[in-house]
Amino acid sequence: MKNMFLAGLIIALGSGCTPTIQVAAPSEPIEINLNVKIEHKIKIEVDKDLEALFEEESDIF
Repeated sequence: MKNMFLAGLIIALGSGCTPTIQVAAPSEPIEINLNVKIEHKIKIEVDKDLEALFEEESDIF
């Protein structure tokens, strides 16, 4: 009788520790900031300015 009581007590206490899994959508949208285009544009402008400078001043090198 004592063994059955202990087994029931262990089962009752063990069932209170079951993990729960919840899946929920975020409350705010995910924001991705892309600054790649701006940086690329600056590099192209600098490259074009250098090409123009080398064409005008061809005796630099």
